[in-house]
Amino acid sequence: MTIKDLLDKDGLRLPIKIDSTSNGEYEPIPISERSQQGNKRALELATDYSKRKGQSRRQFLVSSCGAASTLLAINQANAYHGRTGGFYDVRGESALDNDSANAEVSGGEFIFDVQGHYVNPEGDWLGRIPPSSRPYAGMDKASCEAGATGDDRGYLNCLSESEFIKDIFLDSDTDIMVLSFVPSTRENEPVTIEDADKTRQIVAELGGSKRLMIHGRVNPNQEGDLEGMDELAESWDISAFKTYTQYGPGGVGFFLHDDPGVAMIERAQRLGVKNICVHKGLPFGPQSYEHSQSSDIGIVAKMFPDMNFLVYHSSFVGGNQEQEFVDGSGRDGIDTLIQSLVDNEVGPNANVFAELGSTWRFLMRDPDNAAHALGKLLKYCGEDNVLWGTDSIWYGSPQDQIQAFRTFQISEEFRERYGYIEITSELRRKVFGLNASVPYGIDDAEIRALTSTDFVTKEKLAYQEDPQPNFLTYGPKNRREFLNFLKWGG
Repeated sequence: MTIKDLLDKDGLRLPIKIDSTSNGEYEPIPISERSQQGNKRALELATDYSKRKGQSRRQFLVSSCGAASTLLAINQANAYHGRTGGFYDVRGESALDNDSANAEVSGGEFIFDVQGHYVNPEGDWLGRIPPSSRPYAGMDKASCEAGATGDDRGYLNCLSESEFIKDIFLDSDTDIMVLSFVPSTRENEPVTIEDADKTRQIVAELGGSKRLMIHGRVNPNQEGDLEGMDELAESWDISAFKTYTQYGPGGVGFFLHDDPGVAMIERAQRLGVKNICVHKGLPFGPQSYEHSQSSDIGIVAKMFPDMNFLVYHSSFVGGNQEQEFVDGSGRDGIDTLIQSLVDNEVGPNANVFAELGSTWRFLMRDPDNAAHALGKLLKYCGEDNVLWGTDSIWYGSPQDQIQAFRTFQISEEFRERYGYIEITSELRRKVFGLNASVPYGIDDAEIRALTSTDFVTKEKLAYQEDPQPNFLTYGPKNRREFLNFLKWGG
């Protein structure tokens, strides 16, 4: 791919990206024949509608009509295969009428993405790999304009702060993001707490003082991590501790109610950090698989009612076909979270929050799966306790995830049969940002005031005169890319 190709002048990339991309924490899962048909149909519609509007296919796909027509194509493919439990609520005329499309795929919600990722292209991690290696070089984004330096690793500039800001704040409607961490030892972090803070400071210097927040990574079953929590809390202004219960020495994880987990929670409690963010679901593999599940969540939520437990990925497992929750069924994934809440009498809207990073991105492929997953989470975790997250940058700009969620609806049939609720505009606003503002201590009105005139806002207004989204995803798309990603610090 050349730099010229990056912007897709021929309009061959769709604005709603349904593909096999993973965030690097799980092996990519190929898309179904149904999704392939939806993508093919979307390109056919784009070709037809762009001609009818007198536009190039690229111009059409960059517009709101392009996003609307792609969602309509996904609906058509799913309906053809009898998948009608969930759908994208888009009118047919939105494929050609800009006002109709804008009303459906655009919006003014406060969007707080509680799971974002960034890689420092100049970080210390580069010194730990051979000079001849080219980590992330196979990534589509590696041919961006910022990478044309002539340096062997110049392409890593395509992951720079400016590119991150473009993807997150210019090409999407995201207002605030929390920078999170990947499972690693302190010595092998591809993004250190110093890197995260540096990126936060760069954004703050642009005037967006609260655009970025950061986690502190801790795995209490690793030597020195518990003690390191003090510095993270006292020196780095972290908003939460992030942990991976499936990760640990020799590949052996832990449960939150085990001694290391309880010690971590108690230490966070003493340090005044109320949020424990824990990766659940999206298992890394068979080793210590049980620790990727959520049987421990309800236990610690009941033990520590003054702490918040933010379940990142909502315990979702990508290969599962979601169904109605049945008490005692022993099903994997999301149902282990719900079962744990039921068993420990932790009710909706208590101190357990379900986060959608990577989960929603995967569910976008299959609206019936999405209807069951979201329906269950809203029912058992609560309408106030489902949080927006995207796991970008690995999925590229999160705008397609935002547009898809803005239009998603659970069918009346599923609502009546399973007791799921309708996804209203008010509920979308909650999930997009208002829910997360509670555990993260962010006031919506305050943030609106801070960001309404900052540099990022002004830059976006100018950028929207001629937006140039690339519609690329950056994470691994197949097993070979996945293994390379892990090898070079994914």
